[in-house]
Amino acid sequence: MRNPTKVSIEGLNCPVPLTHRERIVTGHGSGGKMMQELIAKTFTSQWQNPMLNAGNDGSVISARGYARLVVSTDAHVVSPLFFPGGDIGALAVCGTVNDVAVMGAKPLYLTASFILEEGLEISTLERVVESMRAKAEEAGVQIVAGDTKVVEKGLADGLYISTTGIGLLADRCHINGWEAKPGDAVLISGTLGDHGIAVLSARGALGLETELASDVAPLNEMIADMMAVSKNIHVMRDPTRGGLATSLNEIAKQSKVGIVLEEGSIPIKPAVESASELLGFDPLYIANEGKLVAIVAEDEAEEVLQVMRSHKYGKEAARIGRVATEPQGRVLMKTLIGSHRMVDMLMGEMLPRIC
Repeated sequence: MRNPTKVSIEGLNCPVPLTHRERIVTGHGSGGKMMQELIAKTFTSQWQNPMLNAGNDGSVISARGYARLVVSTDAHVVSPLFFPGGDIGALAVCGTVNDVAVMGAKPLYLTASFILEEGLEISTLERVVESMRAKAEEAGVQIVAGDTKVVEKGLADGLYISTTGIGLLADRCHINGWEAKPGDAVLISGTLGDHGIAVLSARGALGLETELASDVAPLNEMIADMMAVSKNIHVMRDPTRGGLATSLNEIAKQSKVGIVLEEGSIPIKPAVESASELLGFDPLYIANEGKLVAIVAEDEAEEVLQVMRSHKYGKEAARIGRVATEPQGRVLMKTLIGSHRMVDMLMGEMLPRIC
């Protein structure tokens, strides 16, 4: 596998990141180091509270005498709006459902806000809304509130969607990014990079034919089945922007542990491998929209893995590594030749407008 490098293909933008910038650049939306620095400096420095500071995919909200809720919000700006295996509407529902579910909560409700560009065909909007209905129905959630705004032609690239999800969290559930423990197994629910490469292919930037489709899917049913057989799932995360590498670096820092991956165990489709090799990408950093990483106590890992494999969205699930005491806050890869290399968080932006 390769580290991300700068490429010169239409539709891609990989600037060398700089520590100090006076204006927003695409790398600030990558999910990697630049985005985290922006969030820390601009947002969380002003919005200090324990729920936000936890750094998870959703915030746990509780009050004495009331049930615990998980709330998560996300914006979707994918280009093009439709791609093999999905569309912006499917992303909007599945992305938020998954963010709630990986906190261990049962997703119940969504809200949706639409920014529409003048000139967007009504039939296009209807296709997107129908896709959202279908995915919400599959996930067992209801879309209960929304808002619509229209901006002048040329100011919104067709359509943007923002969704917020609300789920119910059981009292016994304490799945958090800081709960990874040395000795835990690291599991992934399937192949990496399918979504990113499928969207890039739909832009016509690859110049090759592929039948690869996005993996966009709601994972809450599979997660519920996993939790039914194990009380020791310590962390779950859906590795979207920034890919698996960035998600695991976040977890390692939150839990103050090391994570060691086995390169030969990480599932990647040949089409993703080929496209990544062509473009100088590393699949570890490419966005996914229907995968989850789970960090589970070793003595229950095999049972959880079998449950994942029994589900339609986890047939290619695999054990890919373990949690260690060192190097604290970092991720290592044991390569196919037996050496080790550091797997850092994504720098800059490989694939803008991917979700």
